[in-house]
Amino acid sequence: MTTPLLSLTWTDHVTGRQGFLVVDRLVRGVSSGGLRMREGCTLDEVTGLARGMTMKEALHYDPEGRYIPLGGAKGGIDCDPREPDSYGILVRFLRAMRPYVESFWTTGEDLGLTQDLVDRAATEAGLVSSIQAVYPLLDDETAARRRLAQAFAVEVDGIGLDELAGGCGVAESVLAALDRAGVPYVGTRVAVQGLGTMGAATARFLARAGLDVVAVADIKGTIVNPAGLDVEALLAARDTYGTVDRAVLRPGDRELPGDAWLSADAEVLVPAAVSYAIDASNQGRITARWIVEAANMPVLPAAEALLAARGVTVLPDVVVNSGTNAWWWWTLFGDIGADAEEAFAHTRRAMRALVELMLARAETDGTSPRAAAHAIAADRLPVIAERFGWYR
Repeated sequence: MTTPLLSLTWTDHVTGRQGFLVVDRLVRGVSSGGLRMREGCTLDEVTGLARGMTMKEALHYDPEGRYIPLGGAKGGIDCDPREPDSYGILVRFLRAMRPYVESFWTTGEDLGLTQDLVDRAATEAGLVSSIQAVYPLLDDETAARRRLAQAFAVEVDGIGLDELAGGCGVAESVLAALDRAGVPYVGTRVAVQGLGTMGAATARFLARAGLDVVAVADIKGTIVNPAGLDVEALLAARDTYGTVDRAVLRPGDRELPGDAWLSADAEVLVPAAVSYAIDASNQGRITARWIVEAANMPVLPAAEALLAARGVTVLPDVVVNSGTNAWWWWTLFGDIGADAEEAFAHTRRAMRALVELMLARAETDGTSPRAAAHAIAADRLPVIAERFGWYR
């Protein structure tokens, strides 16, 4: 593992809470990576996430595209976002990080934070934008910023396009794996852990593709129905933290403990909440054929090795959930416009091509999909560095 370019720990002078910024790599002097807020967030966690962002950026490198991949970075704050002091901590963190955000760290929503909240806190911290470091790289900054703002204003069935793009990419990853294995969509069962932005959108796209979402988990527990859940009703009944109002459950829906999603009778398992959810001790409960990492780092390495030995395929986060980040940059750089159908079509093409490339490489090399994804990124990083440089 390489040493990050920059790693720092911040301590809030008011509460004593800590925050972290890790810049793993720069391309043309800029890095990209979201800001998360959760109780227990650590520097090691943020370091791993920043390294993952470097790979996500490299995996979406298209020599013909307008979007030039950036370096990888990540921010994290050790605080429960539901705490009364959390917003003040967020503002103070961004105020302390202002020189980095202005110069070389572009950031946005991640676990525990919404983009609206990040934007509001960034303004209060005196920033022009949470992604202002990328502006000097744009051909036409005014047009690019207008295009991204228009894209964020687009809604599909009352839901913001920005909340759907990442889930579209996760769902397409699932569908690409099913197609490669010759498994029909109808009759394929899915369990989703986490009904935040990523998990909710993934569940919606998979249900609309014909798959049966048979289990969903939130902070209050797991809701299951072997015949399939009413995904739209559950999503409509969530609060801002992704918790479902149980009043909407149907007679066939059952409530089980929070970790019951692990052993759900499903072919596809989508962990879309916290990191480190699947470890060596609980992986034995999983009967799914595929685990599709919508969250960042949900499967620990020891668990992945044991799962692989049992024939369970893990589709890694560096590919699966990379669509959110890529959609931002495709839109800002002008590869796509502020249009939902164009965004979904571009996301589906890009994600399907990437998943198929990864799975073909894994088959050829006799390795896991994660190892194959890392190998593809390792091939591309020197090319990107040679063409664009770290600092220029």
